[in-house]
Amino acid sequence: MAKVFHLEVVTPDRALLSEDVVSIVAPGVEGYLGVLANHAPLVTELDIGILRIRYPDDTEENVAVSGGFMEVANNRVLVLADAAERPQDIDIQRAKEALIRARQRLHDPTMDHERARAALERAINRLKVAGVELSRDLEAD
Repeated sequence: MAKVFHLEVVTPDRALLSEDVVSIVAPGVEGYLGVLANHAPLVTELDIGILRIRYPDDTEENVAVSGGFMEVANNRVLVLADAAERPQDIDIQRAKEALIRARQRLHDPTMDHERARAALERAINRLKVAGVELSRDLEAD
């Protein structure tokens, strides 16, 4: 049997997940990083991306994460996410509308382009986790 560790994913609104898992791959600001049981202690900032989780029964789950921090210590991982959603919790229509709004704001010279780019990344990430296929032209800008 694979070695496990405890994973908790918490947002300002709720505790999203508290499970024993075999591995995770998290979107760190310096790139994706993997964690297995008995990983060395660390604290890192998270970026917008997909938190990939593998459970002891060999099933996998993706969670949309929008920034935050991750702490690894004592065979436990705590993800303090600014926002996190499981696929079944994502409102696809709302995410598509957010994608359209963000793309429009990127082309508006009066808007804060950094915030618009982050909103675009969040919308694309949520749609990917929800299983929506995006064409290259929808992702690009």
